[in-house]
Amino acid sequence: MHRYMYLKPQKSLGQHFLKDSNIARKIVNSLEAADGDRVVEIGPGTGALTVLLSQRFSDLHVFEVDPRSIEVIGRICPGVVIHPVSFLDAGLDFLSQNFSGKLVVVGNLPYFITSPILFRILDSGMLFSQAVFMIQKEVADRLTARPRTKEYGILSVQTQVLGNVEQLFSVSRHVFQPPPKVESAVITYRPGNAHFPRSSEDLPVSLDSFKMVVRTAFQQRRKKLSNALKSLLGDEFPNGFDAGRRAEELEPPEFVELAAWHEHLQK
Repeated sequence: MHRYMYLKPQKSLGQHFLKDSNIARKIVNSLEAADGDRVVEIGPGTGALTVLLSQRFSDLHVFEVDPRSIEVIGRICPGVVIHPVSFLDAGLDFLSQNFSGKLVVVGNLPYFITSPILFRILDSGMLFSQAVFMIQKEVADRLTARPRTKEYGILSVQTQVLGNVEQLFSVSRHVFQPPPKVESAVITYRPGNAHFPRSSEDLPVSLDSFKMVVRTAFQQRRKKLSNALKSLLGDEFPNGFDAGRRAEELEPPEFVELAAWHEHLQK
């Protein structure tokens, strides 16, 4: 890797710097974008991905809060637009203003804010045409989990309702400095699917209602839905719906059906 690898990772920022150029290249090659599209990187760190991205894409934006990393990226990738703010705190609409190309996002995500970043991507609807992230393998398994498995939960349902997600490849802990205590995986997410082609824009319910039903159902995942959702639906479920099942038994679109029923009951 490049000569600025000497930065000492800060534990408070959850930094584990990627040091394997082959893995970095595989991640960059997973982006479905061309020069002229806009690429956003979350947490560039020492620039393992940034250098490769800047060689391929002329319109590159990075979000970074570590002043040391900001200085390094500004030096080794002078054409990159640096936003010295957390991706979680930044407004994102400006990224698509007066811009008609594709917008993709990529990053080696800090483990302790992986889920909030994923939820932010889900909430952004069709803003990004693709997200490619290196995350802990455990979270990647939850994203792609199917019903009736212990990994299946809130993140699984929301991701699979709002888009398509797949695991691209696993990554050893030994390609990082320092090595994390967990294994990693690279995933790709695209908003929209056969049920809801335009992601949240095509949901027949508000995004908030859908998320509330999913969250409430899984808060007591061992209970039957007739009990777990009593605070929202009382004893009334859609005609023909088997409320004797548990949340982990439902297919993702069934939660949308329940959210629509909840909104119907509120009228």
